[in-house]
Amino acid sequence: MTFKTLDDLTDLSGKTALVRVDFNVPVEDGKITDDTRLRVALPTIERLQKLGAKVALLAHFDRPKGKVVPEMSLKFVAPALSELLGVTVAFADDCVGKDAADVLKLVPQGGVALLENVRFHAGEEKNDPEFAAELAKLGDLYVNDAFSAAHRAHASTEGVAKLLPAYAGESMRRELDALNAALGQPERPVIGIVGGSKVSTKLDLLKNLVGKLDALAIGGGMANTFLFAQGVDVGGSLCEKDLKDTALEILAEAEAKGCKILLPVDVVVATEFKVNAAHRTFMTGTPLSDQDKIFDAGPRSAENLKKEIAASRTLIWNGPLGVFELPPFDAATVDVAKFAASQTKSAKLVAVAGGGDTVAALNHAGVIEDMSFVSTAGGAFLEWMEGKELPGVRALEN
Repeated sequence: MTFKTLDDLTDLSGKTALVRVDFNVPVEDGKITDDTRLRVALPTIERLQKLGAKVALLAHFDRPKGKVVPEMSLKFVAPALSELLGVTVAFADDCVGKDAADVLKLVPQGGVALLENVRFHAGEEKNDPEFAAELAKLGDLYVNDAFSAAHRAHASTEGVAKLLPAYAGESMRRELDALNAALGQPERPVIGIVGGSKVSTKLDLLKNLVGKLDALAIGGGMANTFLFAQGVDVGGSLCEKDLKDTALEILAEAEAKGCKILLPVDVVVATEFKVNAAHRTFMTGTPLSDQDKIFDAGPRSAENLKKEIAASRTLIWNGPLGVFELPPFDAATVDVAKFAASQTKSAKLVAVAGGGDTVAALNHAGVIEDMSFVSTAGGAFLEWMEGKELPGVRALEN
């Protein structure tokens, strides 16, 4: 897929750039608790400013479901963004119509305005052509810098891109370049790590990956289902026993397509889930009681996975290997994450990771800055890994 980027733009004096960003930030007591999503948008905003454009920012916040909900207004974001940019960001009480147009008239070239929550209009999530046309009236060009919203065919992510010259913003470009490096045109061998609690939530992902990877490690509660399908005793562990046949089908498909499946060869077991709970390590296949629960992959499993990573050129990671939130059940995830980071730092590996739990786990391991790319996009990242078309990305294609 090829798409236009900000490199294709020169002088934008007298022009207004309509920019879709993701400002759906976490808030507590009216204050932003994590401004990462604001910071991610800065390179695109600042580059457009330097090109002389007025920058009109489109974003959503929470789920107002097509109605004006005052507590879901984006107004609180403008002061925080102003501080980060070092310029006053104007705020418009609507994202279309006279209110938006009047505010943009007052914004100087090189200035920035934040428009009100696009989801206050029912036409946004319906991708209504008339609403998209109203948005398009405000700009001369469109820039999508919100990969995290690209899996939704909404007016501000897909509809308006058909009406104005459309470009990928800096954050969007970094994301797409990283994803292409991981699964589009990766250096081989390619290994994947997929973890999490349930197989049922990642069936499409697993089925897509076994056809594209050279090796796939399955961890977390998901691994219990695959072990159970192979006749391994998992005691009282989380396990989707009704998916036994599905797990066997995935294993068979992986074998047919030449994808090596890595399952735990040893497991960390406890009878209760709490910090520093009494625990034991067993080889898989050891008889377990109904009180025994598997909470992590064991050290031998971690060593096996590290050897496979060492033999690979590309790693794509979604989901932890155990219940990393509580020690000692974070051991395998932290051990493997630190090894992957060291391989990446020494230029032996391209490591791309994404998904909420994955980001938290890599943060916990202290390696998030050492990976090649870590996506915070959540649903969009997962759908991309599943091989699904992302409407907001497709709309940018040349």
